[in-house]
Amino acid sequence: MTTLNILIGDDHRIVREGLKQVLADAPEIAVVAEAETGPEVLQRVEALGGHEGLSAVLLDIALPDRDGMDVLQELKKNWPRLPVLMLSTYPEKQYAVRCIKLGAAGYLNKSANPDDMIAAVRKVASGGLYVSAVAAEALASAVGSTGVRSGAEALSHREHQVFRLLTAGKSVGEIGAQLGLASNTVSTYRLRILEKTGTKNDVELALYAERHSKTPSGS
Repeated sequence: MTTLNILIGDDHRIVREGLKQVLADAPEIAVVAEAETGPEVLQRVEALGGHEGLSAVLLDIALPDRDGMDVLQELKKNWPRLPVLMLSTYPEKQYAVRCIKLGAAGYLNKSANPDDMIAAVRKVASGGLYVSAVAAEALASAVGSTGVRSGAEALSHREHQVFRLLTAGKSVGEIGAQLGLASNTVSTYRLRILEKTGTKNDVELALYAERHSKTPSGS
């Protein structure tokens, strides 16, 4: 039986422990490394030799010091053969397509049941793509769409990062520190986001995000 060596990148210890407990039910899966920040993920992957020492990386979107989607891009640039399964509490309908377009081998909500979690790890570690029914629907919609994108769908990668952090209640200064951007640059992104989403302020933007986060039951 081939062992699947996994690295978990998540800043919450209780989440990492929970994931390890779930994956422990699969005898062939071994969590060989953990990381709490974006830079730590990259350091651990490099120390383990990328795809030579790892079968897959389980990566949280919301990592401190360096955003998870930025880390995903760096991983795919340096180790293109290393599968990355994105983990998040954010709605699949909003985020799965973006992550997969950036090179993720799958997207899984942290609330997924243990069997789905193990199935997802096995799938991506074997070279496959793992998406839930909700994510598959969003992907099909994105592929089939030929019209002009609007709202949150029209946001660039960086704008979407700022959008996510703004709607999580982060200040312009906090966002700048997390993404390594000057505050005036973040403010410029904020203005673009408000314009593209048709909102006037952060309160309206939060309400917009809440309305668009609704996904069908069972997601």
